[in-house]
Amino acid sequence: MYKKFKFISIKNKMVLLFILSILIPIIILFINSYISSQQMLESKYTDLLEDITRQSNIRIEEFMEDIEQISLISSYGINSYVSAVSQENYPVQNYLKNPSQSNENQATQLLMNYITMKERAFSVYIYNLNGGQDLMVSTNKPVDYMYHPRNETWFTKFLAEEDITKDLPSRIDLQTKQENNWTIYHLRKIFDLEDGKLLGVMVISIDIDFINKVNQRLQESSRSAFTIVDEQNHVIFNTDYSRIGRSFSDLFVTDAEIDKEPPREVVKSGGRSYILIHSAFEAHNWTTYLYMPVEELGMEGNILIRNLWLIVMGLVLFAVISSFYMSNLITRPIKRLMRNMTLVEQGKFDNLPSVRSNDEIGLLAKRFEQMSSELKQLVERIYQEQEEKAEAEIRALQAQINPHFLYNTLNSVKWIASMQRADKIVEMTEALISILRYSSKTENRMVPIREEMDNIVHYLTIQKVRYFNRITVHYELDESLLDYEILKLSIQPIVENAIFHGIADIEDGCLTIAVIPIGMNEIAVQVRDNGAGMDEAAASVLRERLYKPEGPPGSIGVLNVHTRIQRVFGERYGITFCSEQGKGTDFTITIPRIKKGVTGNA
Repeated sequence: MYKKFKFISIKNKMVLLFILSILIPIIILFINSYISSQQMLESKYTDLLEDITRQSNIRIEEFMEDIEQISLISSYGINSYVSAVSQENYPVQNYLKNPSQSNENQATQLLMNYITMKERAFSVYIYNLNGGQDLMVSTNKPVDYMYHPRNETWFTKFLAEEDITKDLPSRIDLQTKQENNWTIYHLRKIFDLEDGKLLGVMVISIDIDFINKVNQRLQESSRSAFTIVDEQNHVIFNTDYSRIGRSFSDLFVTDAEIDKEPPREVVKSGGRSYILIHSAFEAHNWTTYLYMPVEELGMEGNILIRNLWLIVMGLVLFAVISSFYMSNLITRPIKRLMRNMTLVEQGKFDNLPSVRSNDEIGLLAKRFEQMSSELKQLVERIYQEQEEKAEAEIRALQAQINPHFLYNTLNSVKWIASMQRADKIVEMTEALISILRYSSKTENRMVPIREEMDNIVHYLTIQKVRYFNRITVHYELDESLLDYEILKLSIQPIVENAIFHGIADIEDGCLTIAVIPIGMNEIAVQVRDNGAGMDEAAASVLRERLYKPEGPPGSIGVLNVHTRIQRVFGERYGITFCSEQGKGTDFTITIPRIKKGVTGNA
């Protein structure tokens, strides 16, 4: 059995290899593209539906807020045509106190103006609790003057409550003679402006058809799925008015309980998968649901699937043809190369017969011929590199002697000064040793702000002695921020700049160094002085130098810190400053909050 399949030609192997190497990636690409397209379509439609739902909620609440403003203004505002002399004329208030024909006309005209502004989407009913007649204003629906809601539960409950306004979910407006007149009620108590007595109740009956106008962006099939429910999960709006008042769980039965935490989810109902979007209102205890069958997304995916099949068939055909051609082209120089390999096995590394092929096989043959000589050169090169590495290590060890010698010398100076009781020299020497030790550390470019501030303290110790204690330093440090990291030696150049260019020539120089938070993710290090400050020309030159590296030269230390911060943390961070001549300068270093081993939210 083994002898029967012992030999398989390279040509057949290459044909099979080429076909498989093309066919397998194509199949993987096909499956991945199909899955990705389905996910992309689902994500696209879900984002669109979620945005439409959220925008619909916003517009509905904006409409309800406008209605509330109308009820407020019409209850306590003056008529638009009342002159400035008669400021005490409040049409609705006057009508509730005295339901004369003149007062009724003014109140009716005022309410008609507001109804016309909203394209007659609502009616206004004013129920007089002061013993007078009620006022009904409706432009497109016949009013039933025999009906009064005094015995209705919602009316008596509203009167007993302390709320001044209230929105009631969908209900049939019984004040009109029109059937199936579903509305949303907005209630407002009207009090006397003079003594605070309850004069009446204003009921604005809003036709729920205004929600259909809000959802004009929805397709017809999606409008039937657009549903608003109250806190008891009862439907208060659906294009099919027969569903209003029923439980949403009865209308849309799901296999599992709906989770209201994520704004979107895929649920199963009646054996079908649905994308369910739910969005809560901000000012009302209402929730909007919008659901769409997942299978509807596949309609657009069919076009992509057809195109993928055409690509697959074309690539397979190309693989078959190209594999036969490439196998013949490659096998001939391979045979010559095999002969050279046989010679190498015999120990003949030099002067191998050339393989004439202007492709990778020919290049491989040339590289094979050079292998033995290059191997010898490689050994020699490795030996030379090892010697150079050892020499570099020796130089590095010698370089470490210099800082240690300097530390020992400074310690000797400190000891002599201590013996002679030269306290200032001791203090300066200790500060200088600390600065040198801090500067010579090379293992980390990022250090805690606490270590950087310790270095600043040592630096200022030397400067105070130098300027005969004419410099006063104040620290405003937020302890919770000192463990976050900053670029090493990024504060000292700013402090040095403030001393040399700000307070060096004044008697009462004051320097303030503060570490304060900016929001939740950033830190500001401020260096303020009361020195000479900068005029507008000097400040402009410095700003141009900071934000335009090709600008005029100057301020090398500040520019160095600014450039280092931006290279490490990004363009949004760096140094800013403000200065006023004669009043000092304020430099601010802005960095993200980053702790050792933790990536900050830069």
